[in-house]
Amino acid sequence: MIVVTADQRGSRSDSDRVEAALALLSPLAWLRTPDRTAGDELQAVTDDAAVAVDAALELLADGHWSVGIGTGTVELPLPDQTRAGRGRAFEAAREAVEAAKGVAVPVQVRGADGAVAARAEAILSVLGLIVGRRSREGREVTALLNTGMSITAAAAELGVSRQAASQRAAAAGWSVEPAGRALAIELLGAADAASSADPGVAR
Repeated sequence: MIVVTADQRGSRSDSDRVEAALALLSPLAWLRTPDRTAGDELQAVTDDAAVAVDAALELLADGHWSVGIGTGTVELPLPDQTRAGRGRAFEAAREAVEAAKGVAVPVQVRGADGAVAARAEAILSVLGLIVGRRSREGREVTALLNTGMSITAAAAELGVSRQAASQRAAAAGWSVEPAGRALAIELLGAADAASSADPGVAR
């Protein structure tokens, strides 16, 4: 199982952004949808690495969150509310989000296989650096391209020329994103599988 925990950065000098983040992440296919856990923190549960990667990159692009991803077993059945969940995946996500507060790209991954988790973390950090530096225009065009839309269709949707859309996508670093996402999903899935199979992790 995969738990994503996010903590708002600089919340003492900023408005509460949790509700906006919950709305941003809720459309993803969670097992338990994002839930405010305490103060300016949110948490969600999935068994799909793609959902966790999408969520992490959405939060990193938003620029106001430290993101921790934990893999491992959880106590079943899952409670109706995410914040009531228990198990190693929840503990790992807590460790990860605390560690994320002290790094340049605020995302960390924790799991039973430290080497695999570190590799997943590395590619997420690279992707996080890319998405975190995008302009509003870059975010708009890449959001459309990530749905599978062609650059021509994206240009039409945005009301700009194909050349302008291509320039925005290039400036946003979109050319490396699909392969990076695929690798992040593969590695996070492997980290989840390793954690779930670890006999030293209690359900």
